[in-house]
This record gives sequence, structure tokens and C-alpha cells, in this order.
Amino acid sequence: MSAASTTSSAERAADRSPVAQRSRARQVQLTEAVIRAARRLVAERGDQFTIQELVKEAGVAVQTFYRLFASKDQLLLAVLGDLIAERCAELEEAARELPDPVGRVRFYVTSVLEVLDGAEDLTGPRFSTAQHWRLYQQFPAEISQSTQYFADLVARQLELARVQGLLPESDPQRDAWFVTQLVLSVFHHYAFADRDDRAATSAEDLWRFCQHALGNGPSD
Repeated sequence: MSAASTTSSAERAADRSPVAQRSRARQVQLTEAVIRAARRLVAERGDQFTIQELVKEAGVAVQTFYRLFASKDQLLLAVLGDLIAERCAELEEAARELPDPVGRVRFYVTSVLEVLDGAEDLTGPRFSTAQHWRLYQQFPAEISQSTQYFADLVARQLELARVQGLLPESDPQRDAWFVTQLVLSVFHHYAFADRDDRAATSAEDLWRFCQHALGNGPSD
């Protein structure tokens, strides 16, 4: 037996050991506690908190934080990913009973922008917007993977719509990517910009544009 295979077997045995499993479970538990604490702070003040404030909120030591995350930016990346994934899961569940796939895509698109309508506190949307573009420069693959949750939601429904004859033949993955980028752009714009009479875009305006682009708009 080679040294490589012996090492591999030893590593696999170690991973199966009760001690290793308890250690991993403890690490997951601590990581979740830190992310939950970060989300509470983000909800209150965006990214304007220190590591010292975070560890106090999470009830862990500073050394523990740095064993779990190399930096505050890596923590914010995890928080942003969780927020997007959870929101997409909520959208999917809320739209499950809608009668057709085009209606579900409409729900996804309009629901994202409606979060901003009449919102008194934009801390969350502004955090997501600012961190999306800032962290993309450091972690482009990870940020793209996070936004892919929404693109996948849309792509699944576009494929169903195409199969059911509700949309013309197309590439659902490509179209979902374009829809996602448009939704992100409008959301990010209005997370900071005031709506005026010349540039106001409602959730339904956004959907009508997407609807036409997908080939499902009214003939006029």
C-alpha cells in the first residue's frame, strides 16, 4: 500500500471519529453564532461595527472569530450569501401556488423591488447593495454564486414556460442571467436614489420590460 493511500485512509478514519465529528459540529455551531450576531448588527447599522463589537454580540473570543473567518470581509460575504439564499427560498415558497411559471417569474421580479416601496429603513437594502459591489472586487466567484440563487429560480420557471408554450424558444439560463442583472441594477439604484418623475420605475414597470424582452408581452 502506498504512503498516499495510507494517509488518505488515516484521514478518512479521523474524519469519522467521534472526536473529529464533535469538533466539526462545535465549529459549525460557533460559525452560525457569529453569523447570526453579524446579521443582528447589520440589521441595526449595516457594516458599521467592529470585530470587538461582533464578538461581544456573539459571545465568543476574538481568537475564535479569526479561527472561523480570515477577515471581517469574509464574514460579510457569508452574511450576504445567507441573506440572498434565504430571500430566494422565501420567494420560491411564496410563489409555489401561483398557476403558471410566467406568473411566478413576475412574482420574483416584482417582489424584489417592492421591498423598497415606502420603506422607512433602507439599512438592509443599502448594506446588500454596497457590499455586493465592494466584495465583488475581492470575491467575484463567491458573489456570482450568491446571485445565482435568484438566476436559478428564474431559469427553472422560464424553462417550464418554454415547455408549456408560454414563451418562445430561447435559452432559459441566458435569459435568467439578463433578468437577474436587470433586477439587481434597478434594486441597487433605488436602494440609494430618490425616485423622481422622470426616472421613477415601479415594480410593475420593471416586470413589463422583462415580459417584453422574454417574448411574453402584450401585442401592443
